[in-house]
Order: sequence, then C-alpha cells, then structure tokens
Amino acid sequence: MSDFRRVLIAGTGPTSVQLAVMLKDRLGCTIGIAGRESARSAAFFADVERNGGVVRVDVQNGKDRAAAGECPVDELFQGYEAVTGEWDALVMAVTADAYAQVLTRIDRDVLSRVRCVVLVSPTFGSNSLVRNCLKGRAGEAEVISLSSYLGGTRWKDGTPSSHVLTAAVKKKLYIGSSRGRSENLDLLCDAHRRLGVTTEVMGTPLEAETRNISLYVHPALFMNEISLDAVFFNPEPVRYVYKLVPEGPITPTLVNEMVNQWKEIGNIIGKMGLKGVNLLRFMVDDSYPIRPESISREDIERFEELPPVHQDYLVYVRYASLLVDPFSEPDANGRYFDFSAVPLRPVFVDGEGRWDVPRMPKEDYYRTKVIQGVARHLGVDCPTIDKLISRYERTLEEAARVRAGEPLSDAFAVQDFREDLAMICEEITKAW
Repeated sequence: MSDFRRVLIAGTGPTSVQLAVMLKDRLGCTIGIAGRESARSAAFFADVERNGGVVRVDVQNGKDRAAAGECPVDELFQGYEAVTGEWDALVMAVTADAYAQVLTRIDRDVLSRVRCVVLVSPTFGSNSLVRNCLKGRAGEAEVISLSSYLGGTRWKDGTPSSHVLTAAVKKKLYIGSSRGRSENLDLLCDAHRRLGVTTEVMGTPLEAETRNISLYVHPALFMNEISLDAVFFNPEPVRYVYKLVPEGPITPTLVNEMVNQWKEIGNIIGKMGLKGVNLLRFMVDDSYPIRPESISREDIERFEELPPVHQDYLVYVRYASLLVDPFSEPDANGRYFDFSAVPLRPVFVDGEGRWDVPRMPKEDYYRTKVIQGVARHLGVDCPTIDKLISRYERTLEEAARVRAGEPLSDAFAVQDFREDLAMICEEITKAW
C-alpha cells in the first residue's frame, strides 16, 4: 500500500505549492501544508484561505506545461506544533539547515505515524541527519533524498501567495532511499517523469545528495569578496550572481576556487567509496545546456583528465556562455534573454524586525560547513573549503560589528553546527 495517501508538506515557500500540485495531480493524495509562524508564512496562509484553499502553478515555458495546474490544499497548519492527524508521508520542502528543527517541533505522536520522509533539497549527509533525528520518533520511516528540487519556482507576483510561477524544470534528478529500491521511491520517480524530469536511482541516499550542483558552485559564487560585499555591506549598484566582473563576481580566480573545491569534495566522496561527478558534464548535461560551439563534447567527456588550467578555462567558458540564454529567441535588436541577471540579494530586516541573511549564502554556509566537518571526521584535507569558510566567517564578524546594537538573527553568528554534524558523522561511520 502506498505511503502517499496523506502527504504533509513542511514549508510555505513557492516549492511547496509546486509540490502540492504535482503530488495531488499525479498521486491523488490528501495534501496538508505546514509552516513556521512568521510574517511571510502568515501572508501565504492568508492568501490560500482567501482563494478557498486552492493553490495554482503557472509555467514560463510551454515545454513545461505538465508542471502547471491548481489543486485544493486539504489542511493548513500555522506552526509545526499545530500539526495534527495521521500523515503517511512528510515532504521536507524547507532548507537543509532547518530539517532537525522542524522534526523536533512536530508532535511526537504525529511523527510516529509517518512512514516515509522525502528530502526535497538535501545537502551532503542530510539523510543521515534525518534518520538520526527520527530515532525514537519515527524510527522505522523510510527516508528518501532527491539531489535537488525539480526546477526554479518563484512567487507569481513577488510576494508570498497561493500563486507561483515555475520558470524552468530540470531535465534530470538523482534519488536514493534508505531502503534501496522501494514502492515509494518508484512513485516519486513516476511523478517526476510525468513532468518531464528523468530520475536516476542511486545505490544510497548519500550518492544522490552528492549530485546537487549547489554543493559545487555556490560556495565560490557567494563566498568571494565581491559577493560578500554586495550581500553584507554595499548593495548598490546591484550585482548579479552569474555575471562576470564588473557586473558580477565571476573571475578566473573564482573559477579556480570552484574547480579546486570540486576536487576536494571528490576526495571526500572517494574516501567513502563513492563515485564522484564530472563537474563540467554535470553543469552542461544535468543543469543548463550550452551550445556545442561553446564547448566540445570531447572536452566535456574528458574534463577530469585535463590539466588544471584547461579545466579552469572550460568552466569559465561555461559561465560566459550562459550570460544569455543561448536557446532563447532573440528580439528585434538581436538581444537574447538575460539569463545571468540573478541579483545578489542583500541582508534584510525579517518579519520579527531583525537583520537576517538571505537563503543564499546562509544555506550555503551550512552546506559547506557540514562538508568541512565530514572531511575532518574522515581525515581528508580541504584547504580551499577552509579558505572559503574563513572568508565568510570573517565577513559575518565584521557585519555583526557594523550593526552592533541592532537586532540580528543567528545567521550573523559564526556557527559550528555541532549537533547536526555529530548525527551525520555517526551515521556515516556506521556505513563506512
């Protein structure tokens, strides 16, 4: 019997709306959505209720029309402590650094009935963390890790509501379960397949988690001097994540750090007996394609064998090739869609009146710190990862000094994530 008859989605971001529509449409399940109490979640819940409990997804491209639709949400819970009832599956549509906190806030009796937990955007070791958190609560539950969320989804009008826009759907995701091949895993694969997303089943959840492109590119993109200055100190003029200097942070030095960090993660994965990824192939085939005139298939396939300077060059060319969407239709003036114009978001005042750090780089700090902790646990050197984290933490300390006396969120504090790391390393040691 399926564990997707009654599905609770944790999180009130745009991804939760897309997942609700996908699961309701493909699996015909009862859907509940729960979120923490905040100004943003209050706005989301209020708009869903104004629309009679119905949420809606539009798509930007006709090729992604299978992702569009609308559906009623059967139950809403403002605050994880407010969740009641029996739920077969729990879909974690929150950031990876919030997994443990969410699980501890859901009533133990509710959690004890959950038979499957799905991690939508996990990071390295998240499955291990969640399984450890569930001990004594829902210890028998299957835990499934996706490599990442299925696409790019945002609020339709820029503010939390019942209406979202999915601008892009990925071609391929990786998936792994704590139980190996299972009925629940196959149902999720089928639900994604109907949206046009291919899923490759991995032998372990950790292998799926290592196939998240953010692990390899976000630290370098966000933990450099240009991005950190834009996020924490000087938001004007606007700078863009995926643009070259001076419009953005991308330089040959940044690319070199990105490639070196990829190699260090590969050493960690290799120490655990797992197969790493070809970074360039991962970027081009599993993320965003580029024209074959920009990089040859031969260079993509033999990327891991090339000299370091050649690897750096090819990754730089990849980013230069995506300054515009190379497959968009040019306008009358020959201008293509400005694909790389993703602004670096500055620190902001949250609903509680505190200065807070945007999800990127806050979530990337957590991801990278976990990787560093696992590396140290396994005795693997990671000098580039150490350098990126040191740079970020120095910036946190300086930003906290600049705003001394003002209310600050925990994101402005240097953290060790000790409890999460202890649980992740405990599970990894058992499997290693």
